[in-house]
Amino acid sequence: MEQNWLKNSVVEFVGTFALIFVGAGSIIATGGQNLVAIALAHGLAIGLMVAAAGHISGGVYNPSLTVGLMVTRRMAVGRGVYYIVAQLVGATVAALALKVIFAPAAAAAVNLGTPAVGLGVGTAAAVLAEIIMTFFLMYSVFGVAVDQRGAKAIAGLVIGLTITMDIFVGGGLTGAAMNPARWFGPAIVQGAFDNWWIYWVGPIIGASIAAVVWNQFYLSDAATSLPHAGSTETEQAESEQPAPRRLAA
Repeated sequence: MEQNWLKNSVVEFVGTFALIFVGAGSIIATGGQNLVAIALAHGLAIGLMVAAAGHISGGVYNPSLTVGLMVTRRMAVGRGVYYIVAQLVGATVAALALKVIFAPAAAAAVNLGTPAVGLGVGTAAAVLAEIIMTFFLMYSVFGVAVDQRGAKAIAGLVIGLTITMDIFVGGGLTGAAMNPARWFGPAIVQGAFDNWWIYWVGPIIGASIAAVVWNQFYLSDAATSLPHAGSTETEQAESEQPAPRRLAA
């Protein structure tokens, strides 16, 4: 395993913890009634975590984005596996913290902030919504983090605003998870498993499609491999493709 696996795992743990603690916490705090606050909370959490530590692990914080990077061979499978484990553990610990901090009635009223399919929204529509929203997220990530021509200085802002934008349109449809970890932590702690597969299938498909579009159409003639900030030259050579310098969500 990579020499820096522990450092990278801690960064992915903390970033995903922040997303669930702030994002799901905002839902509990507002009773799920303030979409603007909820959207901004999620976007700010990811944007700031990308800016704070994206230079160490890549700041992926999202299993579906991790899968997209592995599909396009921009992250080695071994690295992707431990990233996903760290992300899911971070999400679960954050949900446990919310369970302890908030009053039981407030947490139960919104299922601890677990994303849920809205009333009257069909299963197919919910999956499609998650696919489209996660497509936009991965599209932004590749544009500002993977492509060397992108505006990396504002990567956190762009990625955070994409999440905010998606929640504005999809919050009432599916909870706009765009991230299996965003569903996983609160669902495990609260025991809320309705439509669980939507929050894995939708985001993974959306992220993978966006990653392939960028990789095959936009970057086919561009030199796009970025050195992994947390890796030595030897570790970089051992990986199929290093993770981008800044990624998120």
